[in-house]
Amino acid sequence: MTPAGPGTLAGKRILLIVGGGIAAYKSLDLIRRLRERGARVRAVMTEGARQFVTPLAVGALTGDKVFCDLFDREDEHDVGHIRLAREADAIVVAPATADLMAKMAAGLAGDLATAVLLASDRPLLIAPAMNPAMWSHPATRRNAAQLGADGVRFVGPNAGEMAETGEAGVGRMAEPLEIAAALEDLLGGRETTPGALAGRHVLITSGPTHEPIDPVRYIANRSSGKQGHAIAAEMARAGARVTLVSGPVTLPDPAGVTVVHVETAREMLAAVDAALPADVAVMAAAVADWRAADAQGDKIKKDGSGTVPPLKLAENPDILATIGRHGTLRPRLVVGFAAETRDVVDNARAKLDRKGADLIVANDVSAEHGVMGGEDNTVRLVARDGVTDWPKLPKAEVARRLVEEIARRLG
Repeated sequence: MTPAGPGTLAGKRILLIVGGGIAAYKSLDLIRRLRERGARVRAVMTEGARQFVTPLAVGALTGDKVFCDLFDREDEHDVGHIRLAREADAIVVAPATADLMAKMAAGLAGDLATAVLLASDRPLLIAPAMNPAMWSHPATRRNAAQLGADGVRFVGPNAGEMAETGEAGVGRMAEPLEIAAALEDLLGGRETTPGALAGRHVLITSGPTHEPIDPVRYIANRSSGKQGHAIAAEMARAGARVTLVSGPVTLPDPAGVTVVHVETAREMLAAVDAALPADVAVMAAAVADWRAADAQGDKIKKDGSGTVPPLKLAENPDILATIGRHGTLRPRLVVGFAAETRDVVDNARAKLDRKGADLIVANDVSAEHGVMGGEDNTVRLVARDGVTDWPKLPKAEVARRLVEEIARRLG
């Protein structure tokens, strides 16, 4: 994502539409986050939003008048809702409730917020917030797909505890910092087709796995997770519902993505299996091929004799092959990664057939290329219909191109 900090939205005019949900209280912090990045913020509040936060509080933070009423005589004498729509560089809806999303998808304009949205041709970012049952309801999923197809960008919702006691799941509004970062990306000219994967569920693995030898030591590899996490973030920008199963990494969770953290290959397989069904699976994790057959519960100690304790290995499950040949739950498109040090294309072609994948993203991870842990990648996209060579690119750009390729293949 674009680095956050003062001035990253300098001079940008942002219109914030605050929907009527309990998450409206987060809009106050969002205003502060946008302004500290240099943005000029105006706010429109729905009637429901005013049940949770006051126009006085919102106006104190924006430093501007708060707009609430479509039929306000003073504001509408010069068609104020059209003016609000056209004077913004971008519009953010946070929280975007199920009701507000439904009205947007249907093109209704019965209040000031929906009238502004219908009258605007500006970039639009929405942060859904609702109960998990409402988010997963077929009507909401249809509305989300329609909005994505209309070019609306999504950030979130996230997984977690709900305001209602005992309720948890996907439906929490993205945090203000996540929304600010998503807005920076939206206005930074990123080229992923908005809504290209709206309504799709994408399952991604990322990072290494750590296979314990004892409580202190483990078998691992040099994967940083940067490529897999970049793909997850780009999938979310394309409107997909993303589940990211991540091994141990030091990266922050991507905005708008449901993240499941695991340690071992067997834990990763279980999490992947639990996340099905999915439309697309991108298996970018560098899963350890082997684990210690008899991991010790206590630290293995040196006894001073110079004797090296034997390390017996057992083969880990093959997650890509399991997904590629899953039968009824197999995703429509399965993408694997091949980290090779020689014969990159030949090995990737063999892997394509052996694992039952549709695409293999192959790269040379020899030490001189610095791919593992680095910021750039040079890949070859291997499919049954040919091989495409990509030049050396930042991993974020590799992610963008891969998302566009997946969207094209899904039609």
